[in-house]
Amino acid sequence: MAPIPVSTITASDFLAGHLPVGLLAFEDGGIAGTFPSPAARKTLLEEAKADGFKGNVGETIVLSFTDKGSKRRCVLVGIGARKNATAESVRRACAAMLKAASPRFEKLVVAAPSHTQAAAEAFMLASYKYEEYKKPSDPEKLGQILLLAGNSASRQALDKQIARAALTAASIFYVRDLVNRGPSDKSPESIAKIAKELEGDGVTVDVISRQEAQKLGMGSFLAVARGSSAEPVMLHLIYKPKGAARRKLGLVGKGITFDSGGLSLKPPASMETMKMDMAGAATVLGVFKALPKLKPRAEIHGVCAFAYNMPGPDAIKPGDVVKAMNGKTIEILNTDAEGRLVLADALVYMTQQKVESIIDLATLTGAVVVALGAKVSGAMTNDKRLLSQFSSVAARNEEALCELPLVKDYKDQIKSPIADLQNIGKVRGEAGAIIGGLFLEEFVDGTPWIHLDIAGTAWNDGPSAYCPVGGTGSMVRTLLEYASTL
Repeated sequence: MAPIPVSTITASDFLAGHLPVGLLAFEDGGIAGTFPSPAARKTLLEEAKADGFKGNVGETIVLSFTDKGSKRRCVLVGIGARKNATAESVRRACAAMLKAASPRFEKLVVAAPSHTQAAAEAFMLASYKYEEYKKPSDPEKLGQILLLAGNSASRQALDKQIARAALTAASIFYVRDLVNRGPSDKSPESIAKIAKELEGDGVTVDVISRQEAQKLGMGSFLAVARGSSAEPVMLHLIYKPKGAARRKLGLVGKGITFDSGGLSLKPPASMETMKMDMAGAATVLGVFKALPKLKPRAEIHGVCAFAYNMPGPDAIKPGDVVKAMNGKTIEILNTDAEGRLVLADALVYMTQQKVESIIDLATLTGAVVVALGAKVSGAMTNDKRLLSQFSSVAARNEEALCELPLVKDYKDQIKSPIADLQNIGKVRGEAGAIIGGLFLEEFVDGTPWIHLDIAGTAWNDGPSAYCPVGGTGSMVRTLLEYASTL
């Protein structure tokens, strides 16, 4: 499905009609924007407060008001205290506004807040529904959001921000759709076909088959796929800008299209959401969907490792030793620590592309959820400056990151007595997210690198302000802005 359309309307066109309006109200008094008139604003707030409205973030009330002889319906939404107003509080308020307005109005004019792009994103993202497997719901009455522009000059600026929001929302919808799809309907080969549709406008997509992966020595990646009858696929996407590239970035994504745990089988309840174990790779594909329109000046490579992790007749067994593409051998002690195995070869392959830096995204460990919960992604790095730059972009986009240290003393945990490495730590249940990061670091060959463990943030167990249960599209906003800064 497409996001709800968001466009602009000038003040003169708006005042000439009787369209309903959406307004944001501060908890400590006042309404954002310059509409309506001071007298009407005062009356509106007094009526709202009389009905118990306090202005808390996301609190809504629908009422009528008269301004200069024109009577209008209004959705008034709280945005919290003025001093605490951020892009994220605007997103949450606008998502609540959409929910309140959808069954009531066909169009809604919104007095553009200071964080216009965030508002537009929220309206679009909050309109998301995943209905591939069910009878489509009746369309909402609300079919268009119009942001109020004072004049033609401000309208042009608003249109530019809305276009950027639409680009981001379309990519997030793409990621959510891939993550939410049933696991049997997103085999590695079927996702490869979807990815091939991204080709054009500077993007190429190379599909590395099992046979090619064998020739390249991707023993770690292929080991995970042995338990499934479905063929694994490694994808290599490249975006090249017109003219000389200023930088060269690599994005790597874990793409386990269903994770049963292999022979180290997960409990049934833990498998219920394991269709989301390819969210890292889906995020990389979502970024590439946007790159032709974003037009960054950097050359960007994406490598996505897609496979099922199943307990089939030829599945890898605890105690097996496999060899990764860089020649390092790995003793497999737990087949449910498979994400790091597919990423090992994906990272080595990426280093061979001679990129300047690498960011990998993976739903890698339950440990990161224990440590940071479902709202914060874990970040690990071998280059503090790189992480500082990326974290600044994430902070502007209000996608929370927390750095976890790659404690060198913990490296002994992944030393195997019979191989170069083992795929889980010797002390079970201790520093699991960091152990995963230390393992991956063995395959980046010193390239500046960030590992993002998105196991908590890639999936919503309960609906949030502008995302229902399911895939979230976490980190897309940040990655798109980061790419545009290179």
